Amino acid sequence: MVLDHDSMLRFSSSFVIASLCLSACTSSDQTPLRPEGKGNCASFDDLRQPFFGETHVHTNRSLDANAQGTRLSPEDAYSFARGETIGIQPYDDEGNALRFLTIDAPLDFVMLSDHAEYLGTIGICEDPTREGYDHPDCVLLREDPETAFLFLNFNLGLAEDKVEYLDLCGDAGALCIEAGADVWADVQRDAEAAYDRTASCEFTTFIGYEWTASPATRNLHRNVLFANATVPDNAVSYFDEPYVEGLWRELRTNCLAPDNGCDVLTIPHNSNVSGGRYFENVMQDGNPFDEAYVAERKAMEPLIEVFQHKGDSECLPGDLIGDELCGFEKLPFTNLFDTTTEHFSTPAPTDFVRSALGEGMRFEADLGANPFEYGIIAGTDTHIAAPGAVSESNFPGHGGAGQANRTMPEAFSDSIYVSPGGLAGVWAEENSREALFEAMRERETFGTSGPRIVPRLFGGWAYSEGLCDSADFARIGYEQGVPMGSVLLPKTDPLAAPRFAMMAKQDPAGTALQRLQVVKGWLDGDTHRTEVYDVAGDPNNGAAVDLATCEPTGSGAAELCTVWEDPDFDPSESAYYYLRVIENPACRWTTHQCVDAGYDCADPTRPIDDACCDPAAGLNTAFCEEVDCTDPDSLPPARARCCVPRVEPAIQERAWTSPIWYKP
Repeated sequence: MVLDHDSMLRFSSSFVIASLCLSACTSSDQTPLRPEGKGNCASFDDLRQPFFGETHVHTNRSLDANAQGTRLSPEDAYSFARGETIGIQPYDDEGNALRFLTIDAPLDFVMLSDHAEYLGTIGICEDPTREGYDHPDCVLLREDPETAFLFLNFNLGLAEDKVEYLDLCGDAGALCIEAGADVWADVQRDAEAAYDRTASCEFTTFIGYEWTASPATRNLHRNVLFANATVPDNAVSYFDEPYVEGLWRELRTNCLAPDNGCDVLTIPHNSNVSGGRYFENVMQDGNPFDEAYVAERKAMEPLIEVFQHKGDSECLPGDLIGDELCGFEKLPFTNLFDTTTEHFSTPAPTDFVRSALGEGMRFEADLGANPFEYGIIAGTDTHIAAPGAVSESNFPGHGGAGQANRTMPEAFSDSIYVSPGGLAGVWAEENSREALFEAMRERETFGTSGPRIVPRLFGGWAYSEGLCDSADFARIGYEQGVPMGSVLLPKTDPLAAPRFAMMAKQDPAGTALQRLQVVKGWLDGDTHRTEVYDVAGDPNNGAAVDLATCEPTGSGAAELCTVWEDPDFDPSESAYYYLRVIENPACRWTTHQCVDAGYDCADPTRPIDDACCDPAAGLNTAFCEEVDCTDPDSLPPARARCCVPRVEPAIQERAWTSPIWYKP
């Protein structure tokens, strides 16, 4: 039998996965492996449990991360997620890491999302045996990575009809496609090796990648997440399919259509820097959405990323109604180029998820399906292989569109406008691929801005006001209604209004909760309107944070729970409802770093509280390197940003649930 090249790749990839599975009847410590399928974890709970994880992580396999000095591999990323300490850039002349990082608590699941576009480029430029290794682009990447970062990312910013493989990739990109397939096989092997297949189910990995469409540097990126180890032979890139319809078509053809167990979904992210494109009513052919498009988008994209390193995409201040909490972590930029260069531009309300939720209801009324019927998750978009590194008090910078940190940071560890990012939360019966993917498909998900807040939301017609006192809160929630991410069917009683049972628990290691809010959006005729209701807790609880020490003051709650009925319900109007959980104020990461450096902004003649000139203080020398201890007026480079901040010094971290939709 003679196999062509594509058949050889399929055989090779399948053989790798099969070998890993068949040769590992037991784990490395001889623990028996559980059978395939849901229901084989020791901690199975049919009322579901909250699991925290990451679906947006870049390692040294991503060219931009690689060019910015990231040396950590997928294996390192998985180790970090499980709680091991990693050394991160910068490195000294001997290759030793100069900084170290440990996650606050291990994650339950991770999908690495290295950019598909340059998997083959990395494979060629780092392998002297491959054709193309000596190409000038590879030489540039190895010898001048900062210039290579700009040049190669510029290539991703070309318009859809202009983008193509690099010259080093050969005719029709053949060399990079071949090398990329080999790297893609490595992606699968690494995910399989890290997946806990014992009944303990302590750590779950998903195979995936990022499709990085960036026309005119407007972010249209999607993370592609596969349900299991059955995946296509190649990762589809922007060079292969420059329109999202093409991405979906390839995934349907090579994953869903063969009926071999392959399943997949795509996750849009940080719509806030899409420059008006993410939710634009335009298809590949230039025409407005049609019925087939909205049905396909709804089927392929059940989730959206509401928060990450590049800010919050929930809503914009002044959008539709006065919601003061929409000001949280807003980037003053509208595209990736402006974000990287800190060139200010003004975001538009239509680039935010809340606006899209309203637009989606309008499309459903006209075309029969809602293309923006999104569940909610969050992530970091870390480019230093550190999934879940969301700590405000110990933020090393994530790279990517932020600060590269190839050398020790001189002031702050990243661009002051970005954030450490957030976490994805999933309510599932167990921590397995099958259970987590099913929950993602069903949208029983939530996102947080970093803390491990645990929110829960049910919608129904008959929840009692005493439900919060019941030990059967979850069971009754399911029996009498639907969970977050679901559609609430109409009630035959025309006078009935929906009731929502909701609760949230504080991150045990985090800040106390201040309040629960229900965000409602509805169609008044053809007009999308919204309202925000404070339903539990106290926005005036007196809680604050001392910006000189970052110590919190005032009261808060470890847990909040209530049953709320919509007082303005109109059964003839389509609507959505989601829960937003708000913590008490806490220091932002920039403020933590100023406090750690000892800045005394009340006394401009005393630099850093004299601590730079006191070796016993043990301050980070990066803050002190320009201080002349013989000159009391000498100030380090971060002083202006600490004492005249351009970002909020305190924030209120939060969580968002997927909506519940009402459809008349």
